[in-house]
Amino acid sequence: MTKVRIGIVGVGGIATERHIPAFREFDNVAITCVHDINVERAMVVANQFGIPHVAKKFEEMLDHVDAVVITTPNKFHAPFAIEALNHDKSVLCEKPMALTTEECDAMIAAEQKSKGKLHIAYHYRFMKEAIAAKKIIDKGIIGEPLVIRIKAMRRRKVPGWGVFTNKELQGGGALIDYGCHLLDLAMWLVGSRKPVEVSAQTYNQLSRMPNPVNEWGAFNPETFEVDDHVTAFIRFENNITMLFETSWAANVESDEEHISISGTKGGLNVFEMKVNQADDTLMTTLNIDYIQVEHPFEYLQTENFISSILYHTPLRVKSTEAREVSRIIEAVYLSASNKKAILI
Repeated sequence: MTKVRIGIVGVGGIATERHIPAFREFDNVAITCVHDINVERAMVVANQFGIPHVAKKFEEMLDHVDAVVITTPNKFHAPFAIEALNHDKSVLCEKPMALTTEECDAMIAAEQKSKGKLHIAYHYRFMKEAIAAKKIIDKGIIGEPLVIRIKAMRRRKVPGWGVFTNKELQGGGALIDYGCHLLDLAMWLVGSRKPVEVSAQTYNQLSRMPNPVNEWGAFNPETFEVDDHVTAFIRFENNITMLFETSWAANVESDEEHISISGTKGGLNVFEMKVNQADDTLMTTLNIDYIQVEHPFEYLQTENFISSILYHTPLRVKSTEAREVSRIIEAVYLSASNKKAILI
């Protein structure tokens, strides 16, 4: 059996707890190399998972692999992805696609010239609720979408590890780390409509207060420089609108993940799996009791990437779609900075 040789770039928790275990589920895959700026950490991970090569430089990895998985800080997504694609290697890159739309465009240009494929790891698309919601919408059950509501809320869960609060390396905070998942999912569900205008505000007052309460480890409020709470109003083509809110830290009762879509024929609550409709004298709510999916999202995402390499299966997350998410993120930060709506 021909095996797809995988290289892991960046060996932090997202690599060791999600991607490496997921790829090890497949007999037609061999993880052959790891690379990290921390060579000692790379050697520990290689020994832990029986990976034969540790590349001290990224370029050295390319001789040992057919595809790379990029799990580095966001700043390095574009340069690593472009280099790999220029060598005809396929790329599974963690979200967000890149720090700027310009970097996204450079990645897409490299993909178009390459024999490799570029997949961005917006894994919420592979969750069972997302799969069911996509079927409901594509069958026309809710009609044409009109209004989208998103809440990606964490009460006090600032990541206290890694570089999540470093603006230079990450580009932002709650929005670019967490909210982007639900933003991408909602956009995919309604058919990847073109965004045209963004009005937004960002906050970080709570995480800069002395002695912050936090469930996800300690961080230094004096050096906290990214957003912990973001709100936005986003207008799409065909007069579709989105009400968006995300947080790592907010004075709310509890964490909440919510996407609801109101259409011309009905409405859909994605995570509670409810469809509501009104007809003549009746208003009804349908509860979805069971969604049959054979594997968890980690497996399904990995399977899609491998199949795209071996069998040219279409990628569920297209690079051009991930670019639009980054374009909105960029516009959100610009709107908040300039204190006005941004046309995009």
